[in-house]
Amino acid sequence: MRFSAVGTCLTLVAAVCSAGVAADSAEARPTGATSLYAPSALVLSVGKGEDAATATIQRAVVLRCKPTPYGDHPNPAAACARLAAVQGDFEVLTGAPAGVACTRVWDPVVVTADGVWEGRRIAFAQTFGNPCMLRGSDTAGVFAF
Repeated sequence: MRFSAVGTCLTLVAAVCSAGVAADSAEARPTGATSLYAPSALVLSVGKGEDAATATIQRAVVLRCKPTPYGDHPNPAAACARLAAVQGDFEVLTGAPAGVACTRVWDPVVVTADGVWEGRRIAFAQTFGNPCMLRGSDTAGVFAF
């Protein structure tokens, strides 16, 4: 009789522990389509060279925009706001605003962005003729580090 009482007690303890582990793991699982936000995290870099494959990286930062802007970027809130305005489409940011004058000295600068924007994979690279052209482009706020 004593053995069965101990066995019953151990079975009850195991059942309670299993239920607690199952409940914890169900809460820890990602919820997919019902999650509060899609991930947005990017590695941004600026380098010297004519293309992303051969450029020498001079600076790189991590920018995370969801749920709140943070990362190594000196102004993550402004960079995230700029990207949110174009839905993370870096191609929209490659133009130069009116009124910016730069020399035509060839000193190429390459910027890259790799990561995820609102759950969508991003792999972007753009070459500018010189640092002034980068500073004068629409991407300046995102790559200002």
